[in-house]
Amino acid sequence: MDNRKFEKISKALSDASRLSILQQFKKKQDCVYCTEVHDLLDLAQPSISHHLKQLVDAGLLIPEKEGRNLKYTLNETVLDDYITSLQRLKL
Repeated sequence: MDNRKFEKISKALSDASRLSILQQFKKKQDCVYCTEVHDLLDLAQPSISHHLKQLVDAGLLIPEKEGRNLKYTLNETVLDDYITSLQRLKL
């Protein structure tokens, strides 16, 4: 993983709301719908959209349109690569 991608993911994970969103994927072990994120976080819809966009831009979430709704799946490959890069920093 290059430094630019590593930095983008690190910035995306530096927010408590975005971490809460990712933790929701662990609980569900499947896709998460935008409405579920709204129920999870006490934030306005524009804020939730912003957080989801940051996670998508970092490559951590994969959006998929399903009818009028968006569902998101965790990109485990990118997350695994990020964790591996973090482990390489440990000496």
